[in-house]
Amino acid sequence: MSIRMKLAVALPLLLTACAGAPPLPQETGPSAFVIERDLAGSTVARGEFSAINGLKRGFTAYLEGELAGDTFTLKERFEYDDGEKDQKTWVLTLKGDGLYSGVREDVVGQAKGWQDGAAFRLSYDVRLPNEKGEPGMQVHFQDVMVKTADGVVLNRASVGKWGVRVARVELKIRKP
Repeated sequence: MSIRMKLAVALPLLLTACAGAPPLPQETGPSAFVIERDLAGSTVARGEFSAINGLKRGFTAYLEGELAGDTFTLKERFEYDDGEKDQKTWVLTLKGDGLYSGVREDVVGQAKGWQDGAAFRLSYDVRLPNEKGEPGMQVHFQDVMVKTADGVVLNRASVGKWGVRVARVELKIRKP
């Protein structure tokens, strides 16, 4: 088999593997993470964004979640270690059978969420800001959220572009 043929076969498999949904973390506890229950009220998250180019950016997020009927609203207030601040608001609507649709200011189109056993998964596209703070490159996020045995919520996200993972985000969320 020629090198060109081997690349033609291997490349789609490699891209699919790199961009796949994050697996459940080893720390997953015995009870399922349910977003409208486990992020209701005030919570605080500590996290880090890590890109393949070596960029690392730590942050603290102050979260406020509220359920009204079939709609869960999560207000996020970010304070980055470099001094930048940002705010975002998720509005997730339960569609039935553990399926959700969602919107946020920087999400392109609709996010899709679903309960997956012990985990809650969220898949969405975001347009990242450029150096001037204007909308720039569009990337795809695949989040997996679980609860550990001690009640901490872990959120791990894979960030992809053209099917290749370009960054990851990890958060630990706790009640204050």
